[in-house]
Amino acid sequence: MPFSACSWALTMTSPSAAGRLDPADDTDDAHQGPRGSRRGSRGLFRSSLTRRILAVNLMAPIFLAVGFLYLDTYKRALTASTFQALGTEADLIAAAIAEGAINLDVSVDGLVVRATHGINPETGRQMLRRLGNLARVRARLFDTNGALVGDSNALIGFGGVVQITDLPPPSPTRPPVPSMARRLYDALFPSAAENSGLVTEVEHDNPTVGDYPEAAEALTLGERSQAMRVQPDRGLVLSVAVPVQYYKQVVGVVMVSRPGDDIVESLFEMRLAVLEIFTFTLSLTISLSLYLAGTIARPLVRLANAADQVRRGKEGHETGIPDYSDRADELGDLSEALRGMTEALWKRMDAIEGFAADVAHEIKNPLTSLRSAVETAARLDDPAKQKRLMAVVVDDVQRLDRLITDISDASRMDAEMSRAEKEPVRLRPILETLAEIHASEAEDQKLTIRVEGDPQDSLIVHGMEGRLVQVFRNLLVNALSFSPYGKTIRLKGRRVRDRIVISVDDEGPGLPPGSEELIFKRFYSERPADEKFGTHSGLGLAISRQIVEAHGGTIRANNRLGSDGRVQGARFVVDLPAG
Repeated sequence: MPFSACSWALTMTSPSAAGRLDPADDTDDAHQGPRGSRRGSRGLFRSSLTRRILAVNLMAPIFLAVGFLYLDTYKRALTASTFQALGTEADLIAAAIAEGAINLDVSVDGLVVRATHGINPETGRQMLRRLGNLARVRARLFDTNGALVGDSNALIGFGGVVQITDLPPPSPTRPPVPSMARRLYDALFPSAAENSGLVTEVEHDNPTVGDYPEAAEALTLGERSQAMRVQPDRGLVLSVAVPVQYYKQVVGVVMVSRPGDDIVESLFEMRLAVLEIFTFTLSLTISLSLYLAGTIARPLVRLANAADQVRRGKEGHETGIPDYSDRADELGDLSEALRGMTEALWKRMDAIEGFAADVAHEIKNPLTSLRSAVETAARLDDPAKQKRLMAVVVDDVQRLDRLITDISDASRMDAEMSRAEKEPVRLRPILETLAEIHASEAEDQKLTIRVEGDPQDSLIVHGMEGRLVQVFRNLLVNALSFSPYGKTIRLKGRRVRDRIVISVDDEGPGLPPGSEELIFKRFYSERPADEKFGTHSGLGLAISRQIVEAHGGTIRANNRLGSDGRVQGARFVVDLPAG
């Protein structure tokens, strides 16, 4: 059989293309160098991937914290609760005054006697001061004329009005010297911005009910009314006014007010707690993000730098790609793929060099013979000898033509098979058709070609029909060339689980010992003794292995032995994945 060459997965390239594959070529570095140097100097914190990971991970806690800090839902709830408490206290004070500080006033207008009820100023002031101090609120009492009857923060007598102001009690949560957190809070949430839009309350020497809209509304409508104002020196103030009624008669108005310090402090404590939790969460998120970026970005940078080193040929035949295959993630897969790709690249470059040397050697032999024949023919005068030399020239030219054709076919194989689309191929009809095509040649040698094995529906593979035909034609032609007269060639196909196995058996002399792999090498040729020299290029089996391996299969050769241990012929086996 024509024992041709081993599988090679390379394509012939032009000198310019070969130059680009040269690791020493600096042309590619001129385009890739700045990018490679920029990538090499990029640290973890300057990595775009690191910044993106941080941005994505920090977005959620930042928005959550900002929402807690600036949404005023909590403040509105505190304000409503304070107004509710003030309203309850105002109702209690108004009820107490209605029960204990009301006088009956009788007036005579002609024949008409009028009886009205009014507030006893002295009793009302005492009750107001006592109840206001107990409730820790400022309570003011106005009569139906709008005049101020009493103020729990003032002593009203014959000598005038004396204003009473309680000193704030010491608070462990509010030290005399503001803490750094408090100063930062006041800077972020100034009271002017917090209380913007509120009316400023001004203390009058002789206040009337008209100075307080909520008190005037309660006196006029006989219903509870509330308001929130700002005092320049005391901050937020909340007040509630309720009418004082005696038997459904409005005899005055009680207005209860309280500073909003509790609301401000509650907001401060809540926001401080949110900031503390946010600071912890932010630190944890940054740490985890940096760890995540380190486990992703740093290996990627190392892989990229190693790929640059390989591209520039600085790693020699060593892989040079960091091995992260122990990582059970996509980076491990990427590392393993890059290492495999680099190893395949080096093998391809080595094979290109070997193939170029083999091609030069194989072409040089017929050229040398051709040159010798031409030079000799030029010096001879004998026509018979010149004719024989011209026959040698023709044979050498035909040999060169076959050699160049096979080399061209082999060089196009990779590109063609990478672009072609694979489709289901039935192998049984191919074997039967090849047997019919070569039937006449077999009859000349008294040979029999038999197609055996499973039916065609079970012998289906996914591939390129034309290339598979080329493989089986090469094997059949080899079997025909080595089979003695009157023998049988068997083409057998069978399915073994998820594999399709095709065997080509002949009854020839078999393979030389130790040549089971050599026959698949490029330009290796072992021909029958009676065959004319130079009729085969020695690439047939090499191309066949290349095609089979491109289909995910294997091809092997061995001798068939009889029961007595003698060689009964050669067997070539093609193993392909089922389609």
